[in-house]
Amino acid sequence: MEPLAAPGFLYTITVFAVVIAILVAIHEFGHYGMARLFGIKVEAFAVGFGKEVVGWTDRHGTRWKIGWLPLGGYAKFAGDMNAASQPDPALNALPEAEKAALFQFRPIWQRALVVAAGPMINFAFALLIFTGFFLAFGQQITAPVVGAVVPDMPAATAGVQAGDRITAVDGRNVRRFEDVARAIATNPGEPVTLTLDRDGQTLEKTTTPRMLRETDRFGNEYSRGALGIRSGSEIEIIRHNPLSALWAGIGETWATTRMMWDTLAQVVTGRRSVDELGGPIKIAQFSGQSAAMGAAALISFMALISINLGFINLLPIPMLDGGHLFLYAVEAVRRRPLHPRVQEWAFMSGFALIMSLMLFLTWNDIASLTLWDRLSGTSG
Repeated sequence: MEPLAAPGFLYTITVFAVVIAILVAIHEFGHYGMARLFGIKVEAFAVGFGKEVVGWTDRHGTRWKIGWLPLGGYAKFAGDMNAASQPDPALNALPEAEKAALFQFRPIWQRALVVAAGPMINFAFALLIFTGFFLAFGQQITAPVVGAVVPDMPAATAGVQAGDRITAVDGRNVRRFEDVARAIATNPGEPVTLTLDRDGQTLEKTTTPRMLRETDRFGNEYSRGALGIRSGSEIEIIRHNPLSALWAGIGETWATTRMMWDTLAQVVTGRRSVDELGGPIKIAQFSGQSAAMGAAALISFMALISINLGFINLLPIPMLDGGHLFLYAVEAVRRRPLHPRVQEWAFMSGFALIMSLMLFLTWNDIASLTLWDRLSGTSG
């Protein structure tokens, strides 16, 4: 199959900007909505950084604005020194009546809910997309039955046979062949144990997925683990009612999140190369390519990025939502917040870590094969 032509640079950047703007707005609206629910004053709601391009002030005194650089955003609470919600020490001198509307003087559980609402609404957005797709188009299901085993591949060496039904991978139950493929693809070079049902007899086969290099329809090369098995069942389309579609959407959201966690754990422990991680340029590239395949593909991609945004923000790194939640946990244990200088040091360290990671990931993107040619549409 001839690879599709990559979309042009301007098209890619435009789609990327729209995707990021939507997902950031959803994330920050989670913070904003929970804060308003508790009566906390929000000074600004921004999508994008830099000089304000357009904005307005609502009746609650919140300034809604769009910045010229659509690569982030924030909800700034009254009394914050900056977009990272670092408290202004001068707040302690305010009258009690004025403190009541400020985020910093709310109980820990309220502050934690406001912070957690951002990542949670990203997961909820992805769940809504999956549920909507399952309602509109049904859910593709393939029974986890082995139809064929490729000779000289790991599955054949381990003794897996055609007709075996895979019931679990590393102790995790599977219902679909897609679950098996996902588990194997993310574990190249790592031993996995397959639990099989062969004519009513339960067997366990341990084998190691082989790393394969493949090329997608746009010519992008990627690596995945493979055992050398093929499905032996026809694809079945399950039609859902709203409740079952919601349950299936929860399962899909959880499976995607679990895959991200497994991948991160593999990178941290050195079982997976950091070169496989992508940054903003890769996200932009895949945004444009997804849009080129149609609205459904782009919306599906947005669901994955939304989960990624929620997942990353829950990591316990200062400057991220997870870092705030970690500091609140410490405050709850100590029954008093950390010294302001310690918090400032933590935020500065977190900022340095995040910026270093972003630079590294961007370099990874630039070093990818013919990336600039693909973004500009000059390669066929």
